[in-house]
Amino acid sequence: MNLKEKMKKGPVYGVAIFTGAACAVEAVGNLGYDFVFLDLEHTPLDAGAGMEKLIMAALRTGVSPLVRTADDDEVVLRKLVEMGAEGVIVPHTRTAADVERIVRAVKFPPLGRRGADSNVRAAGFGGPGFSWEAYIAGQNAGTMVIPMDEDFEFTENIEAIMASPCVDAVNFGPLDYALSVGVPIRYKMDDPKVAHAFRRLVELAGPRGIGVMAPCVPPTPEYARELIGMGANMLIMGNDMYHFQKSIGKAMEETVRAVRGS
Repeated sequence: MNLKEKMKKGPVYGVAIFTGAACAVEAVGNLGYDFVFLDLEHTPLDAGAGMEKLIMAALRTGVSPLVRTADDDEVVLRKLVEMGAEGVIVPHTRTAADVERIVRAVKFPPLGRRGADSNVRAAGFGGPGFSWEAYIAGQNAGTMVIPMDEDFEFTENIEAIMASPCVDAVNFGPLDYALSVGVPIRYKMDDPKVAHAFRRLVELAGPRGIGVMAPCVPPTPEYARELIGMGANMLIMGNDMYHFQKSIGKAMEETVRAVRGS
């Protein structure tokens, strides 16, 4: 079952990966999360063998790999979905034309202009049972286009952006959105300008069946319920560095310092 199918049954949950560690991806899959958010925007990773390894780790453990790119470069986007990424998350999408460029790269005609080759993971390398028709139809139906709503221009152009039939979900970025409108940044969407932008996104996404992704930081049951109540149905439950630092910080605070002081 792919992520789009899971979303029809209720909220889905994922973890972002910033370390580039395949074992972290496998842990997310082994623990039963629905998707893993692989980052190219704020890490040293590129769309090469390192990213391919992370996507393979996700596929091995049954968690849907979504990749946040650094930009909307057509070649990079195509390579990511050919490697097996189930969707692409593109930062700083501001206009309908931006969305059209994403669609052009990751969808085959008649939806986009993605070039085809069977010697890629998404096509099973053209192995036994391969069918061009089934491959193209499956990729067009299952590959997720997820622009990021993290600039005031997105809100200004939101109706045109959301009119695209190929937008499957939108990732709301509260930190960069706050930066774009000149208010203090925080994950909690309690600033009126940021809250208005998120409400506007939910208002348009719901009737269109478009998913709303948001960071659940801190990743607590209380905040998860709050976000779901606000209209989010794709929750990013922190990232690997966040959880790593929280855990080793707790060990230092509760154990190491206590033992040293005894």
